[in-house]
Amino acid sequence: MRVHPTGKVTLYSGASSHGQGHETAFAQIVGDGLGIPLEDVEVVHGDTAQVQFGIGTFGSRSAAVGGMAAVMSVNKVEEKAKKIAAFLLEAAEADLVFESGQFFVKGTPGRGITIQQVAFAAYVPHKYPTGLEPGLEATSFYDPSNFTWPFGSHVAVVEVDPETGVIKLRRYIAVDDCGRVINPLLVDGQIQGGLAQGIAQALFEEAVYDENGQLISGSLMDYAVPKADDLVNFELDRTETPSPVNALGVKGIGEAGTIASSAAIVNAVVDALAPLGVKHLDMPLKPERVWQAIQQAQARR
Repeated sequence: MRVHPTGKVTLYSGASSHGQGHETAFAQIVGDGLGIPLEDVEVVHGDTAQVQFGIGTFGSRSAAVGGMAAVMSVNKVEEKAKKIAAFLLEAAEADLVFESGQFFVKGTPGRGITIQQVAFAAYVPHKYPTGLEPGLEATSFYDPSNFTWPFGSHVAVVEVDPETGVIKLRRYIAVDDCGRVINPLLVDGQIQGGLAQGIAQALFEEAVYDENGQLISGSLMDYAVPKADDLVNFELDRTETPSPVNALGVKGIGEAGTIASSAAIVNAVVDALAPLGVKHLDMPLKPERVWQAIQQAQARR
């Protein structure tokens, strides 16, 4: 992470985003930590000319690992900036407070210096602490002590036509807990996307091969994905139980919707068909498969 002489920040991230909103979440972490506007934080990722190391993003780990690395760099920058601010304010470090992007002596918030002024002094060190290296940047690697454990409860309401095997999703309720929420819109977006993926896995998507092992569902003309009218308006809510594993208190959320929704859909369909004798169904629950399961169950009765 580099704080430029203007006070703007560039965060170089090894957790390359592919749509999760890292640019927003990481910028919020840095902006909140340094007390600077969100638009003054640039997040750079996926560029090997600027980011020397990174293994991408997977396993719902971006906020819990990459976010914590950002927090560590913010803390390092603040620590160095405090030394510079103390020199400029002719005060002891121990007497300084850092709030809302400004350093000031305890009890005198009117007499302070901004992080932007400190950054300028760090790169144009005409008046600067002796023996302190100029510049204002930090590099951090974070190795978590344990995984994070999000949790939640999902309920699906379905309608099954026993004459055709056609399934209609009527309602879907999801309550999840990803610890401290950095950005509610990003969390909802992650869950909504995950629900669409998991519901599609339960009802539509299937890799089909012929007798020679040739994939015959290799395009979107043959591989069914959900359309808008196949889904419903998801009813979402959340609880917040901070994780004890990291200082942010965050847990992964990227795969919560996918993990829960397939099971919720299949369980709902099996529950609906239980009076007809159906006890088990394999995904995807295509109408033909559901209809055949109904016929077989009735034949056994």
